[in-house]
Amino acid sequence: AGMNGTAIENFVCVIFNVSFMNCTWHVGRTATEDTQYFLYWRPSKKEDVTECQNYIKDNCGRHTGCQFQNVTIENKHAYFLVNGSGSGQNIQPYEKKIMLELLLINNISDYIIVEKLTPPLNVTVNCTEASHRCSIWWQPPRTSHVKISSCFKYEIVIENK
Repeated sequence: AGMNGTAIENFVCVIFNVSFMNCTWHVGRTATEDTQYFLYWRPSKKEDVTECQNYIKDNCGRHTGCQFQNVTIENKHAYFLVNGSGSGQNIQPYEKKIMLELLLINNISDYIIVEKLTPPLNVTVNCTEASHRCSIWWQPPRTSHVKISSCFKYEIVIENK
């Protein structure tokens, strides 16, 4: 239910520094200036729905995003709902179930949640002049939801100084 064009558009969430998540969206094309949106999410079916506590606002004071802290997504699904209210207008709700593992194997621009990874940890380099060889070791970056290190591909750039 709700008037066409009043639902939010371009919903995107970015996880960074392992446990912080920013979600943003654009106001619906036909939404009035007094339309207010509210974001609810849950990291799994078993958990309770949580409303955003720290909204990002546009010049009209409308909610156009949310900042979350201490985000953990144990299983690979997250559920989002953005509903709204406005004077004399029924606002279309926006609902999405996200499968996080798809981000690792497909083009991330097709999805609405992205994780910006930290660099690999504990990088160690051991070079021997006699054999003209170097060995490099590292640990996978910390992430909010990926537990299998074989999911990562690395590229090493060696510069000769």
